[in-house]
Parts: sequence; structure tokens; C-alpha cells
Amino acid sequence: MQDNKKPKQAITEIEKELRYIAGIIKQKGREILNSYPITAPQFVALQWLLEEGDLTIGELSNKINLACSTTTDLVDRMEKNEIVERARDPKDRRVVRIHLLEKGKTIIHEVIRKRQEYLGEVLENVPNDKVDLLYDILHLLHEQMKEVETINIKTKRG
Repeated sequence: MQDNKKPKQAITEIEKELRYIAGIIKQKGREILNSYPITAPQFVALQWLLEEGDLTIGELSNKINLACSTTTDLVDRMEKNEIVERARDPKDRRVVRIHLLEKGKTIIHEVIRKRQEYLGEVLENVPNDKVDLLYDILHLLHEQMKEVETINIKTKRG
């Protein structure tokens, strides 16, 4: 039987690199957002609305890991800036969904494009095969994280 335990030092170094990378991306993201009328939490909410479509406050709260009351305040500010609107669900008029407006779509697309341009600059001198390998490894890491999360959710439900 093969021991599948990873060396503690490797795990420590991977976590450290990911933390540093996440910090740099977060900082660069904030710099980009300074040119737009949205905050970092609003950017995260807009990403989810773009990817998932209209969501209720509760669904959006779960996606962005904020309390419903905080998400309501966030949506209020975005609605005031005409980035999103509240709309009744046509299938169930009791349900109110947050709908991404054109202004919000434009902002999110521009911000993502600028983030991608930054990443392109960072990877400019990295050979294509290494960029492909980086993608494969990051995709694998993401898939493993989703798998572990699914297992953890099933275990909690018991």
C-alpha cells in the first residue's frame, strides 16, 4: 500500500505561495476597482450574478459568504448606482431576485478584462507550455477543492 501523505514542507510552501499570490491579486484587483463605482465585495457579487444569473438575496449571501443583512445593504448600494435591480420571479411572485443590469455587466466585463491583461503581463515571458501546465495544475487544485468540499458537506449532513 502506497503512502499518499504529502511532505509537510511541500504543503507549507504551496500554502505560502498561494497566500502571497492571492494577496497580490487582491491588491491589484483593488487598484483596478478604484476606477469603478464598486467595492471589492460588490465585484464578487457581480461575478456571481454574471455567472449564475438572477439570484435571491439568500442565494447571493451564500455565494459571497456574507450575512443576508450585509448582502441586502450591498445590493441596496448597487441598486442605487443602477448596477443591479430587484425583480419579482415570474414563476413565483413572492420571490425577489437580483438582476444584473447593463451598466453592471459592462463594469464586470471591463474589470475582468483588466485583470486578465495584468495576468497576461505577468506571464508574458513564461513559455506557453509552462502556462498550459500552470492552468492544468490550478484546474486540478480547484477540482480537488470542490471534491473535498462536497465530501465535507455530505459528512456534515451525516
